[in-house]
Order: sequence, then C-alpha cells, then structure tokens
Amino acid sequence: MSAPAAPLAGKVALITGAARAQGRSHALRLARDGAAIIAVDICAHIGSLDGFYDLATPEDLAETVRLVEEAGGRIHAAQADVRDIDALTDAVNAGVDKFGRLDIVVANAGIFTFGEATHEVSEDAWRELMDVNVTGVWHTYKAAAPHLLAAGAGGSVIIIASLAGFKGLANVAAYTTTKHAIVGLMKVLANELGPHGIRVNTIHPNSIDTPMVKNTRTYRLFRPDLEEPKAEDAEAAFAGLNPMGKAWIEPEHVSNAVAWLAGPESYYVSGGQIPVDGGASIQ
Repeated sequence: MSAPAAPLAGKVALITGAARAQGRSHALRLARDGAAIIAVDICAHIGSLDGFYDLATPEDLAETVRLVEEAGGRIHAAQADVRDIDALTDAVNAGVDKFGRLDIVVANAGIFTFGEATHEVSEDAWRELMDVNVTGVWHTYKAAAPHLLAAGAGGSVIIIASLAGFKGLANVAAYTTTKHAIVGLMKVLANELGPHGIRVNTIHPNSIDTPMVKNTRTYRLFRPDLEEPKAEDAEAAFAGLNPMGKAWIEPEHVSNAVAWLAGPESYYVSGGQIPVDGGASIQ
C-alpha cells in the first residue's frame, strides 16, 4: 500500500529554531507533507556565541514563512526565546488558536560552542548552553503539552539531539552534556506519554551543512595551522568523522527522519535514538 500524498494533512507541528538551517528544512518538509506549522525562533544574539557564529535574524524567519507559504503551506511565526517560558507559551498558544490543535513537536532550537578543556569552560557559556539546549527543550514540551495531550493518540515529540548525545566528545563538555541530558528527558517523556498514544524520540545528526557547523571557528578546530581556514580546507577532516566519508550532511536528510517520526508509519516507534550521521556513532 502506498503512503498518502499528504500524510500529515490536518496535523499541526510546532518547530523551534525554525528561522533557518535545520529548523527551516523541517518546517518546509512537514508543510509539504500537509501539516500547518507553528514556527518559533529567538532571532537575536546569545552572548556565549561571540566568536563562533551568528544566530538567525527576523528576516530569516520571514523567509521561512515565505517559503512555507510558497509551498502551499500554512504557518504562524513568532519570535520567542525558548529560555522564556511565558513568551514561548504565548507563541504556542497563539499558533494553536490559529490552527485549532497541536500534534507534533520538533524541539530543534539549540546552540553549540566548544574548544576549552572542561575545567576552563566559562560559567556563562556553561549556563547558556544548559538554558537553551536543556531547559529550552523542557520549556518547549511544557508549553506544548496541554495541546498535545488534548489532541490525543497519534502525537509525536521529536527532539533534535546530536552525535554528542552518543559520544563523549573531548573539549565539547557543555554541549555534550546537554545532548545526553535531553536523551534522558526523551526517555522519561516516552514513558509518560506512551499511555496517551504519543511517541517521543531523539534524532542524532552528525555535522550538518548549517552555519552552526560551517564557520571559521569550527574549521580552525580541524585546521589550527591556518589563520582563516575555509570549508575546502577542513572538508577532508570532517569527512573522516564517519565511515561514509561525508563531510557535511544536508539538513533535508534530518528532515526526512523528522517527517517519518511525525507520521503514521512510525506509530510504534518511541523511546528511540535515531542516528542520521553516516555511521559516525559507531566509528
């Protein structure tokens, strides 16, 4: 039996960090599969990212809206910080008021820093990573939960983790800790929500072709011999991180896993850690 053309028709999906990169890719894929989208992004700078990379802008979020609507989808977009439970709850409630329900949660918002020995990580960097990557995921679920439970069986919570949720990556202590932490949260929620017919899983990408990974600071981690390394300078080193020899995985491949976990074909998949990493987790 072939899958329906719009397997998520009538469903509504909340996506955090939706202004660009993975979040935008997830929004577009789920919209093409028939879901209405509630897109949330901070669209502002976070201090611990100084010298690493810039976060999305309001213009990026507007472009996500344009692309979803151009694809024939429906979308409600809001700027909100996942660390701010009141602002996030207001954004989710406004989306549910517009679309009438909530079935799918994609907790995608997160930040990434690295490079210090664990005892040298700054207090501010540690705190901000925990607040965004762990508390922000909990807040996302907390804001969504009443609506998700009201929608009933068939719901899906998808938490975007990382290869760092499988491995203990040296000099990436704060980020690695956050990604292990949300795996624990996923397992708790899978047990809590199972009786309601709602599934909860994590997805673990490797290096994805996004600004979080493709930036000078990250390239320099692999090519410290160069002052201003470019992508081509670091490509071979990134490709060596997984058996398939793929330097940077395109966001749409993560979105394929998101769409599968969001849809009916994965109905009994819950409590899983799904790698999208070219085999990096077993290398």
